[in-house]
Parts: sequence; structure tokens; C-alpha cells
Amino acid sequence: MGIKGLTKLLADNAPKAMKEQKFESYFGRKIAIDASMSIYQFLIVVGRSGTEMLTNEAGEVTSHLQGMFNRTIRLLESGLKPVYVFDGAPPDLKKQELAKRYSRREDATAGLDEAIQSGNKEEIEKFSKRTVKVTRQHNEDCKKLLRLMGVPVIEAPSEAEAQCAALCKADKACIFVYAVASEDMDSLTFGAPKFLRHLMDPSSRKIPVMEFDVSKVPKFNKLNCNCDLFTMLKHRDDVYQVLEELNLTMDQFIDLCILCGCDYCDSIRGIGGQTALKLIRQHGSIESILENINRERYQIPDDWPYQEARRLFKEPLVCDDDDQLQIKWTPPDEEGLLNFLVTENGFNSDRVTKA
Repeated sequence: MGIKGLTKLLADNAPKAMKEQKFESYFGRKIAIDASMSIYQFLIVVGRSGTEMLTNEAGEVTSHLQGMFNRTIRLLESGLKPVYVFDGAPPDLKKQELAKRYSRREDATAGLDEAIQSGNKEEIEKFSKRTVKVTRQHNEDCKKLLRLMGVPVIEAPSEAEAQCAALCKADKACIFVYAVASEDMDSLTFGAPKFLRHLMDPSSRKIPVMEFDVSKVPKFNKLNCNCDLFTMLKHRDDVYQVLEELNLTMDQFIDLCILCGCDYCDSIRGIGGQTALKLIRQHGSIESILENINRERYQIPDDWPYQEARRLFKEPLVCDDDDQLQIKWTPPDEEGLLNFLVTENGFNSDRVTKA
């Protein structure tokens, strides 16, 4: 889910922090990509016809491999340097949200059965997409593909978005990336200085990348692992463009996102994005809002764990070990790719060789 309604809230209240860009504008840039979100997009779009996905001769789904292969080729052709980050174990606080997603998929499965029986093509398309789940096997398939392509893969200890944001804020050049690419807006809540949407969108080559500039990142020349980025970053003056336009501190922005609705806890019923922004500007924090809010008008969840949600956004579990991160691009294993894609998964040999 990410942060509910945050894109529209920023478009209405911080439009200068958003701009459309072309792929080519990121030539030579390292971009950390939320892999699981990308795989989900491929599963619901690539080669799909109603309830059917691309499969190999064994009947195993290959939509995720087709999408990951083609999209990564396009990124590389445009001179980008992608780094794919995969989710680890979810925080305990997210289990409630995952349970809700499971329930929604169950409901969607029932709706899909009814739509198939009635022959309603629109309903079939709608419900079939809602039943899609990224499995461990999907992730493992894509990790193998990317490693064979010579593209770096990072396995986050917990949330991929948090790890992506950590790379974008890194004080070491060898693990520093220019921006984070995902569709979930909580990458901003984790503090990613630059955030890109639609970079991995497989539905059209014409959709522009939407860049969110949370903070101005200094330009470095000839970055290498020996330069003292920490000193440069520590003493620079940050200008948070999103925060500047919203007139909020980073702590207040996190509280705003929790009020809008996040993966870690329910929101206060009756409070949408605009109301949340107004309340944060007026009171400064969730604690102060709770002291002053009209409890007859707004229903506050019982045992609301907003403080724990805040801690997860401010202090997420991430890896910063250079050896474990291994952000290195290598030549592709052509023989291995042909065997994996063509022999094992039925891809066209000529197309794979050309790519």
C-alpha cells in the first residue's frame, strides 16, 4: 500500500518537488530499485490475457522473468546502472497489514470465480489482478536472472524500501545510489532524498518518470570508495524541497504519513491527507494532535501503535556492510542466460541473444 494518498497530497501542496523526466536524464546514475514491487507489476501486466499469464512448457509462470529481462535491458540501454533490492523478513508490525492483503486476495478469488461463471470480461480482468501475489519462487527466479545478467542484487534484512533509502543516503561512495525507484511512496517516509515513480512501469514506453526531490543532494565528481563522503554530507546544508514546500520537518512529515495511512498501523478514521497536513501544521506532532482532537468526531484506533510505526520509519533495519551489499556490475553470463531463459523457460533464443 505505501502511504495512502501521498502522491495527490504532494501534487496539491508541494508541486515544485515533482517533475517529469526521461530515462535518458539518468544516464550513468546508480538507481536502487524495489524489486518486489517491480515483479508485482510484471505479473499483472506482462503477457497477461484475462486470468492467463506467460508460462513455459511446464506451465510455470514466466511473466516476471520476461518483464524483468526486458525492463532491465531498457535501463541498461539508456545508460542507467540498476541495483535491485529484495525484501527480507517483514517487521512484526506489518503482519496485520499482510493479513488484510491475504483476506482481500481471498475475497478477490471468490469474485473472480463469479466473474468467470458470468463471463464478465471486465470483472475477470479486475479480480484476476487482485489475486496476484509475489511468491518466494518469483523472487528467486528474478535474483538468478539478474545475477546472470551481471546486475547487482541486494537482499535487505527487512523492508526493501528502507534499504533503498539507506543506499540513497549512504556516506560511502561504493554503496551510494542517486535515487530510489518504486511505486510505494513510503520510500519518501524512510528518507530517500530522491524518489522515482514509473521507472519500471512495463505498460508503456511513453510513460515519463516522475521524480520527487525530497532533498538536494550534492554533486560529487569522480566518486570512489576512498573519498570522505561522510564529512561532506555531514557538514552540507540540506534543503528539503518537499519539506520546504510543506513547511514541515522530517519528523513531522513522518507523522503526516502515519496519519495518512501506512503499512504499519491503521489511520484515524475521518482524517484524510489534507486534514492530516492541516493538523500537523497546527499541532506539530501526533501526540499534540491526540491531546487536542475532537474524539467524538474522529475515531482513534484502540492501542494505536503510531510510536512504533514512527520508530520503524526513523530507525529501520538495514544493512550498511560494504561486503554484504556488493554493488558491482559484471559482464553477463551469456551461456548461463541462454540455458536459464531458453532451455528452462522457453524464451526465444534469437531474442535473448540479441538482448
